[in-house]
Amino acid sequence: MTVLGAVQVPHPPLILPEVGRGEEKVIQVTIDAYDAAAKFIGDLKPDTVIISSPHSILYSDYFHISPGASANGTMAQFGAPQLKFSCVYDEEMVKAIESAAKEKNIPAGTLGNRQPELDHGTMVPLYFLAKYCRNCKIVRLALSGFSLKDHYRMGMLVAETAERLGRRIVWIASGDLSHKLTKEGPYGFNPAGPEYDKKIMEIMGKGEFAGLFSFKDVFLEEAAECGHRSFVLMAGALDGLAVEARELSYEGPFGVGYGVTLFRPTGTDESRHFLDSYDRIRNQMKAERLAKEDDYVKLAREVIEHYVKSKGGYLRSPRHISPEMTRQKAGVFVSLKIRGALRGCIGTIGPMYENVAEEIRHNAISACSRDPRFTPVMPDELEELEYSVDVLGPMEPIQSSAQLDVKRYGVLVTKGSRSGLLLPNLPGVDTIEQQIDIAKQKAGIRSEETGCQLQRFEVVRHY
Repeated sequence: MTVLGAVQVPHPPLILPEVGRGEEKVIQVTIDAYDAAAKFIGDLKPDTVIISSPHSILYSDYFHISPGASANGTMAQFGAPQLKFSCVYDEEMVKAIESAAKEKNIPAGTLGNRQPELDHGTMVPLYFLAKYCRNCKIVRLALSGFSLKDHYRMGMLVAETAERLGRRIVWIASGDLSHKLTKEGPYGFNPAGPEYDKKIMEIMGKGEFAGLFSFKDVFLEEAAECGHRSFVLMAGALDGLAVEARELSYEGPFGVGYGVTLFRPTGTDESRHFLDSYDRIRNQMKAERLAKEDDYVKLAREVIEHYVKSKGGYLRSPRHISPEMTRQKAGVFVSLKIRGALRGCIGTIGPMYENVAEEIRHNAISACSRDPRFTPVMPDELEELEYSVDVLGPMEPIQSSAQLDVKRYGVLVTKGSRSGLLLPNLPGVDTIEQQIDIAKQKAGIRSEETGCQLQRFEVVRHY
């Protein structure tokens, strides 16, 4: 068995005394667990340690593997330039992974090395590892914008490559949990935060990795998690293995969740091949989502699926048009997401067509094919697309930003001929200042410019 073990660990820079300057003592439980995890790795005497880091260079369509013989880094970004790190890469294994990925048509390799220096998601584990495993070579693997299934497959490929090379490996899945645990924390609070941490620690503590696929993309976004895809990569490396899992600690005193869990393979287990579980779970999630869609979203989906599959065809007689949609006139925004990331969003501030149904039809086509920020939606993406339709209320001029509320009101910022709009209640937009600044960016208005006119509006959002 070449996969000797794996660990789930966080990477807060302040856990290091040189950065925390005493503040690290607040998470002493995590520090002790981290030290135990590093000793666990050292005792296994691996040839190579795989570190999957959310803070290595990330591409939407490529798994980046750090190339070269070695790499260096410092904690200068966190106020401790004297704290320096270096590691030796396992060049042979990196090349073998790259070759295997090419054979299996997985976009992965050493291209685009725009971030050669070590990131803190890698350096924090190295800090603890240095005490127990000084001579281990490293493979640093980045996450990607691909699906969780693709991350799992990539983890499997790394383990298969280690098997062919005869490498004894341990996987470090570096990743914090939710960043939305408390109002006092630097990222604010969202109920999804503590819910995510509770669920993920239950899954990891039991080694029930199929559960990693059961999280809705919007839920992961609301929780502002950091390490989920890193954990899935690790789980892929443990595919087909019986695993003894042991949770060592969980804390979240700074508004960010830190979990430490150990995984020790104990043999093979044919019931623990989870790729089939992914398809079953995601198909069930999609069926539940479709069952909840109202006619507004169903119309957007129907129009887009016809347009994409027919390579530009306009659907003449859509099925999902209710009387309410033909009576009302209003501005409408159609938004598309894939795996939690925006895939297209086009809308009208006020009514441009004879009714809301026609507004949806035209804006849906534009969202999937004419958003200048994205390439047109392809047929193989349709299965994973998630839709929302916002019907805008009337614009209301306001005198100051104090009359805004990011959850209730959208904002339209205008200066001269330039204008930018931002919808309300968007993930990651937590303050009025953020909302106005983003709307200014969309309008091409510099953040420091004054004299802008503000209007607010409410929406009815359909999922």
